[in-house]
Amino acid sequence: MTYAILSSLAIVLLAAGIHASLQLSVSMLTLMSGHALGKKTRHMLLFRRMNSFVLGVFLMTLLLATFTVHILTIVINQTVIIERLVASVTTGIAVGLGLATWAFYYRRKQKTGIVLWLPRGMARFLAKRSKATKSSAEAFSLGMTSVIAELIFIIGPLLAASLAIISLPSGLFQLSAIMLYVVGSLLPLLGILILVGSGYNIAQIQQWREQSKSFLQFTGGSCLFILAFYLFIDRVMGITSMGIGW
Repeated sequence: MTYAILSSLAIVLLAAGIHASLQLSVSMLTLMSGHALGKKTRHMLLFRRMNSFVLGVFLMTLLLATFTVHILTIVINQTVIIERLVASVTTGIAVGLGLATWAFYYRRKQKTGIVLWLPRGMARFLAKRSKATKSSAEAFSLGMTSVIAELIFIIGPLLAASLAIISLPSGLFQLSAIMLYVVGSLLPLLGILILVGSGYNIAQIQQWREQSKSFLQFTGGSCLFILAFYLFIDRVMGITSMGIGW
């Protein structure tokens, strides 16, 4: 395995980690499960809804990642100048998102709870639907919707990962990298699913996220800056993976 492949996989892993740290779906899943437990919904019924929600997130993330890789493949078409231009734009987006994450990823006016920076109408709609979910089909569609709602923040890591994936040498490598990104971005959801399935109290998860929100916000923003710096060196300057210059 060449250094260029390892470099691309490193970008995919870092982008997946950033996506995971900015998951709107985590808040919606804990809200949905917490409300269901408050209504004394049966554990197996709740677990089935949670599985459907995570499946919806998985499918939409997979579709978005595959679509982005396909579009970038067509746009770049193995042209170095265009690839550097796309890498430069992605770097700028990552820097802007890093600043935005530090500044207002969480609303600071709220006294309690974790409230993400979303248009108020959308935030109210998602919160209402999370609490009102009564079927697996509804939970599935809500999971897909949550990915669309968080797109404004995950577009940076999604573009970075896709840019790295199209540089991999074969379709099998690219497919594996897409799955690596999607599964990596879902790790927090899978963790919550496992904890709830083993009987862990969802209130403790919510409490931990509330106590750690500043750390998560700082880490997410910082990782976006790291991703932007590495993209600039590796894809714009072309130093790390290809030597000095392309």
